[in-house]
Amino acid sequence: MEDFDKDQKEKVEIEEEEFEGAEEQREEEMESRFDELNELLDARQFSKFAHELGEMNPVDVADFFSELDNKRIPAVFKLLGKDIAAEVFAELDSDMQKYIIEAMTDREITRIIEELALDDAAETISELPANIVTRIMKNVTPETRKEINRYLSYPEGSAGSEMTAEFVNLRAEMTVAQAIEYIRKTGVDKETVYYAYVTDERRVLQGTVSFKDLLFSRGDTLIKDLMTEDPIYAATVDDREYAADTIAKYGLLALPIVDKEMRLVGIVTVDDAIDVINEEATEDIEIMAGITPTDKPYLKTGVFETWKKRFPWLLILMIAAVFSSMVITHYEEAIGTYAILAAFFPMLMNTGGNAGSQSSVAIIRALSLDEISMKNFFKVLWKEFRVSLLCAACLSIVCFAKTMAIDFKFQAQEILANGAVQNNIAIAAIVSVTAFCAVVIAKVVGVIFPMAAKKIGLDPAVMASPFITTVVDIITLVVYFAIASLALGI
Repeated sequence: MEDFDKDQKEKVEIEEEEFEGAEEQREEEMESRFDELNELLDARQFSKFAHELGEMNPVDVADFFSELDNKRIPAVFKLLGKDIAAEVFAELDSDMQKYIIEAMTDREITRIIEELALDDAAETISELPANIVTRIMKNVTPETRKEINRYLSYPEGSAGSEMTAEFVNLRAEMTVAQAIEYIRKTGVDKETVYYAYVTDERRVLQGTVSFKDLLFSRGDTLIKDLMTEDPIYAATVDDREYAADTIAKYGLLALPIVDKEMRLVGIVTVDDAIDVINEEATEDIEIMAGITPTDKPYLKTGVFETWKKRFPWLLILMIAAVFSSMVITHYEEAIGTYAILAAFFPMLMNTGGNAGSQSSVAIIRALSLDEISMKNFFKVLWKEFRVSLLCAACLSIVCFAKTMAIDFKFQAQEILANGAVQNNIAIAAIVSVTAFCAVVIAKVVGVIFPMAAKKIGLDPAVMASPFITTVVDIITLVVYFAIASLALGI
């Protein structure tokens, strides 16, 4: 058995090394290819350059554009073939899109926007300055303008704002042969043909059917006999994160989106869902770190803008820390008598803050993944309370031993030598009991705050580490001095 486990471990290590090696090799290959493209540009071999770009994936082409000087971007973009220009444009960030549009003629703008998928066109327009948006909307066709305006009318962050209207729509009375012929004629312009959506004459969603089922069914089979009824769907006003989580939960390639009358108006595809999940995860991480979220890449965000995102949180947390100073000031006389008490401030506050962070991060993640909801509040609280008792008991025992064996032996020598009252066992007990209480309180707070935020409609991530740590620090100090006052009579 040991030999088997050893072989398995070695196999995993070899596979990890091969994966890392393949990833590094790909990065080196892309860097080499980018260097070749730059050399072609510098040598003004534009035909060969355009051909090389045409052979690349649009995502990789967009990465190449990110390394170009901004002044070169519009001219280089015009070298792209018509077949990939729109795809590459959709992958560029809003700043690059702005540079390109400003250098385009009205006719070129119309061609690019009309080639974009409607959801990509709407997303592009929503991130551009008003004067450029006006110019774009003036040049697109009335039909495209109407569809884009419809997308933009949905609330930001809703499922409607993420969907695309380019889907395959079938009727229940169709035969499989008719459906396949219809998909063959219209599917080339659709976002996906792997799933088709069955609606009635009022466009009310009735069911779904996969292309696989169509392919392996008899041609005279009716769609209504083949389709899956009561399909999973989301509403246009649902949060986009709910739509993305639904796709992940049920392993869907696309999720139908309906309006309040159950009419099918679009779909959210799995690639859009991945983008949403990544963006929401990034946003939660930034909020949990005390940073106002931004949709720009790090290197694209200016120093002043970064300052604006971070400074308010630092200011709020600094002001909140004033309460810690007030507690210490209130017990200044006690600290003067037992100066050794001050030596344990950092350890106690860090222990409480870390315990609160553990619970809050676990709860925020569970809330984000819909693993728990408000109806589970008392169950979650009871579980974390029991966990806190176990953690607190173990930590307080270790804390007492550490205080007696290390702190009083080394750190407190100078304080004790200067005339402080020496009552080692009592103080070690005070510190240990405070550590116990701090861990229990912190873990309870780590549950209550995020779930309370969820209840009142705030993002639970707001109640993450910086905020909870500040609150727990204040409570820990109050508990510390309260226990010390009772035990030492100060």
